[in-house]
Amino acid sequence: MSELYVDSVAHSFGGHSVINNVYLKCGVGEVVGVLGRNGSGKSTLLKIIFGSIKPNYKFIRIDGELVQKGYLTHKIIYLPQGYFLPQYLSLELLVNLYVNKYREQLLAIDLFREHLKMRIGDLSGGHRRLAEALLMIYSDAKYILLDEPFSQLAPLISEQLKHHIRELLPEKGFIVTDHDYQQILEVSSRVVLIHNGCNYNIGHTDDLILHGYLPAHFV
Repeated sequence: MSELYVDSVAHSFGGHSVINNVYLKCGVGEVVGVLGRNGSGKSTLLKIIFGSIKPNYKFIRIDGELVQKGYLTHKIIYLPQGYFLPQYLSLELLVNLYVNKYREQLLAIDLFREHLKMRIGDLSGGHRRLAEALLMIYSDAKYILLDEPFSQLAPLISEQLKHHIRELLPEKGFIVTDHDYQQILEVSSRVVLIHNGCNYNIGHTDDLILHGYLPAHFV
């Protein structure tokens, strides 16, 4: 089965429980949106799935195989919240490092075709963030974890990012977090909310009001 399956995830910092018994799954062809307030554990969950944080407990299965660290399978890739690629590396070198199967598709995108020799640090902030996200999306990984990819992006660039997520959707599964719930609702196949350490399925904005993510007077 082509599925990323996560169950019974629990983690605490300094004795304070952040997430407890969180369950999540994502199949190929799905965009699973994850919402939650600051400190709710969204980023922690993605890092646990990727393998950069060792939690108190977790059960993670990828395509039917039990795994301890997602990145060791080469089926998962993770985009953190802030810039993470060295600013002195060229787009061309980064493409060579991250992209193989989808190289021609990535190089057909204006951002890469027109600035291939440019250092990623010389791009504008929004285009640098988009470039990092696209390198993850067009990588060979099957499951893409995107942590606040829309943060501080202009609307036009956000639309480009959503377009490329949909472009690869038939062959990949995505887990996406963001504080902009409208972006998440728009791009996601399913949405979950992490609240009080647990996760809740979200079918409508009414559910976000019910669980206190949106104010009761929200229209």
